[in-house]
Amino acid sequence: MLDLMKRDARQATYLKEFGKRVAELRRHRGYTQEQLAEKANVSALTVSYIEQGRQWPRITTMHALAKAMKVTADELLRGLKS
Repeated sequence: MLDLMKRDARQATYLKEFGKRVAELRRHRGYTQEQLAEKANVSALTVSYIEQGRQWPRITTMHALAKAMKVTADELLRGLKS
């Protein structure tokens, strides 16, 4: 049970860090959440939830976000601690 709790806590940390990374890259490119959503063909709510660390993107969404911001998926994941 303790291992599961540690894994869940680590997962939540990764999720928050990933969301911060997406937001950082988006702002660096001068996009609003709505503009990024439009470029990636996803909803603004999806972008918001990802940036808030409330949900992981699907792999296709991650690819679309990376493409819209002209970065690689690896760059989106950069900085996540293992």
